Amino acid sequence: MLDTLKGVEKRFLELEKILSDPKIVKDQAAYRRYVREHADLSDIVTTFRKYKQILDSLDESMELLKDGDPDIKSLAREEVDLLTHRKEDLELELKKLLLPKDPSDQKNVIIEIRAGTGGEEAALFANDLFRIYSRYAESKNWKLDVMTHHPTGVGGLKEIIAMVQGKGAYSALKYESGTHRVQRVPTTEAQGRIHTSAVTVAVLPEAEEVEVVIESSDLKIDVYRSTGPGGQSVNTTDSAVRITHLPTGLVVTCQDEKSQLKNKNKAMKVLRARLLDQITREQTEQRSQERKNQVGTGDRSQRIRTYNFPQGRVTDHRIGLSLYKLESILQGDLDEIIRELTTHDQAQSLQYAESTNRSQQ
Repeated sequence: MLDTLKGVEKRFLELEKILSDPKIVKDQAAYRRYVREHADLSDIVTTFRKYKQILDSLDESMELLKDGDPDIKSLAREEVDLLTHRKEDLELELKKLLLPKDPSDQKNVIIEIRAGTGGEEAALFANDLFRIYSRYAESKNWKLDVMTHHPTGVGGLKEIIAMVQGKGAYSALKYESGTHRVQRVPTTEAQGRIHTSAVTVAVLPEAEEVEVVIESSDLKIDVYRSTGPGGQSVNTTDSAVRITHLPTGLVVTCQDEKSQLKNKNKAMKVLRARLLDQITREQTEQRSQERKNQVGTGDRSQRIRTYNFPQGRVTDHRIGLSLYKLESILQGDLDEIIRELTTHDQAQSLQYAESTNRSQQ
């Protein structure tokens, strides 16, 4: 690990020289690329330098243990214990920082929420989930833009697709893909019986045009008149767009905007994200099956979380986490859940990396 860290620090210093070169500053594309790489290495180098300082201090304290004065030896022993713990903490932190990063982590995301089993109650909970994510995005100063939605008559949502724009959006929200189950007494239930309903969530990283090339000949584009609420100008013009990707059969519709062009652009963003997701999934399935248990695999058929209203409890089944703070979670307080999922994911990744290293030795 030390050799790797020395190599990272060497590259970091090279980048500092490159970024001070006037020729690079003039080339904005190259400059942005180097700035991004420099920022990516910054946390590793900062932590590594702290680690080296701890090693130096530890060596000094170990020398003091040889001192003949018992008081100095006692103080040195305390210092060695303290520095050893700090050294171990930094080693773990460095191992996490050196783990391969998901290239999509800093991307914007497209989040798709659909009512599943449970009829109108599922549609109502789909609306609740959308509100959770909206408030969570707001707490992070991310921008949320609804791309398409299909409401029900009593305040529910059959489906809603929205884009969340902000640094680190995908790294936080990627763990939300899967089936979310709700247990509560519906407002329409006269006998007070608890019903169980389900909503599916898909979180897709936004795909750049260079990542997914779509040929115009592969598309079938239909325009039609919007349906449902939206006002006279929406419902009386052919502004709604349906795009079919012929090679895969994927279909995306968008009708929320009054402009046909805006609807088409939004639909293309969703289509591009779904195609990238499909490609990524195919690549993932071809890899080793040794990491099947890792959270964040995004299996949408998997029941990942239960929201139990009578008990005020939210349980994430992937890591066995139960929190009795349903009300605050409904207001968008997802930080603790996401933090625990991230920690578990990192632990799984470390375990996988260490077992791989052992098998290669």
